[in-house]
Amino acid sequence: MRVLSKEEFKQEKDIIRNKLKEENTVFIYPTDTIYGIGCNALNKEAVERIRKIKHRANNPFSVIAPSKEWIAENCEVNENAKEWIKKLPGPYTLVLKTKEECVAKNVAPGLKTLGIRIPDHWFSGFVKEISIPIVSTSVNISGGDFMTSLEDLDEGIKAKVDFIIYEGPRQGKPSKIVDLTSKVKVIER
Repeated sequence: MRVLSKEEFKQEKDIIRNKLKEENTVFIYPTDTIYGIGCNALNKEAVERIRKIKHRANNPFSVIAPSKEWIAENCEVNENAKEWIKKLPGPYTLVLKTKEECVAKNVAPGLKTLGIRIPDHWFSGFVKEISIPIVSTSVNISGGDFMTSLEDLDEGIKAKVDFIIYEGPRQGKPSKIVDLTSKVKVIER
């Protein structure tokens, strides 16, 4: 497991892109809120690795969408959703109905909805560049405290990821969940 700075990550982004496309790579990355643990959301085996790391059997994961266009292509976007999508990038997870299978089935098992993020952070530019949705979930064992710095990263998680992009301590809190599947419902965490 390697810890990469933003600069080191950018120098190796072509290698990392290929690993995300071809391997079951799982990694930790910074966002505009807290650190996330993720993988290629199209790769069922990589998603399963995250489920095992987090001890999270079935609860759905969110994804960082490559773009607003990707959201429009893959999700049902009603008038309420259009207004919230205008607020992206930002500290929101928008829960939308999906049009078809746009991620691996085990990202949101048994659901026809998906939590979508576009963080207000440089990492979103990388996701857009590679055009792959990335699983976005907090770095913690389910129910535990989420990671805000390397010092509070659970050793069991640290040992099971391929690399970490680290920018120092984060002072944020998890994104606000906005359920747009029927009436707008904002869920505070």
